[in-house]
Amino acid sequence: MIFRELELPGVFLLEPERKADSRGFFARTYCRQELEDHGLDPTVVQCNVSVNSKKGTVRGMHWQAAPYEEIKLVRCTNGSMYDVVLDLRPDSPTFKKHLGVELTRDNRHALYIPAGCAHGFQTLEDETEVFYQMSELYYPEAARGVRWNDPAFDISWPLRISVIADKDLAFDDFDPSSPG
Repeated sequence: MIFRELELPGVFLLEPERKADSRGFFARTYCRQELEDHGLDPTVVQCNVSVNSKKGTVRGMHWQAAPYEEIKLVRCTNGSMYDVVLDLRPDSPTFKKHLGVELTRDNRHALYIPAGCAHGFQTLEDETEVFYQMSELYYPEAARGVRWNDPAFDISWPLRISVIADKDLAFDDFDPSSPG
């Protein structure tokens, strides 16, 4: 795998190295040792999938609070998506900054999202499927979020929003003084 660290510390884009022949290609998409060699936590305790019927669907921005902070490795297994990471680590030099990358079934890239960062995405096609590998179990009492259009972050989504959960619409404006 090829590891590219992005603008937010600890956020990596993982690109599979394709070994092609007459049958097609083979590529590794996860390797505990390679993650460790890059200083990343390889722990996976839960895997999730979300299927999104409509182009323009937004999910996010979500994270889990202490003591259940989670690392996510996210990839698009069908369709395409604009994936966003928002740095909510108060001691980070990029606190409150975000980045977005396009993940698709064709590029097969994955986004490594460290603990303390919120995550969300917008689908760019109908029937987009997203696969998550999680370092921590889901704890509803630790679930947190900020609104997808919170002016504190100024995230530019590529498409008009077609579907979003009531829960995601109801998040309050970001309050940096509230406990994570």
